[in-house]
Amino acid sequence: MRLMQRVFSRLRRTWWNLTITPGLRAAGVEIAEKVQMQGRPIVSLASGSRIQIGARCVLCSDSKITALGINHPVVLRTMRPGAEIVIGGDTGISGGSICAAVSIRIGTGCMLGANVTLADTDFHMINPINRRYNRNPDKIAVRPIVIADNVFIGANVFVLKGVTIGKNSVIGAGSVVTRDIPENAIAAGNPAKVIKLITQ
Repeated sequence: MRLMQRVFSRLRRTWWNLTITPGLRAAGVEIAEKVQMQGRPIVSLASGSRIQIGARCVLCSDSKITALGINHPVVLRTMRPGAEIVIGGDTGISGGSICAAVSIRIGTGCMLGANVTLADTDFHMINPINRRYNRNPDKIAVRPIVIADNVFIGANVFVLKGVTIGKNSVIGAGSVVTRDIPENAIAAGNPAKVIKLITQ
């Protein structure tokens, strides 16, 4: 029985990679070698923007593959011309949402747990009159997000605009990251605060 499950799982992953990756490349997504698509992600590429996925990345969009399960497929969305999403090699994302109006960069060797959200935009204006029916999206606040190498972001974390997370850091599950986190730190909470430094 286990042998059959392993064979079926391998066939399913092969099918996903053969059917999903070529379509994303044809749509303009830059995909390096040995990227694994585990289920079909939701990808939206604004005109004049770019999405780049590094070598050996794993995008998990199927709850059967990841232990915690996911609420939705991986979402990669650029929202304006000139926006970019750059994902470094050997990074894994499980059902995360990455929405860039300007720039979101994720380093190499990162792990994004189930249902993590990165958004470099407020999506709406604060002014109550323009909040719902905004005709000038350029006035919505945006600031780039940078996730350095080897960062581990726990499940259900929300990273807000303008945040940089330093290399090797860990963000505890359910945190809301509103300010920069230094390298080699463990941070958690709402808003996320450094609770410990990684010394080894």
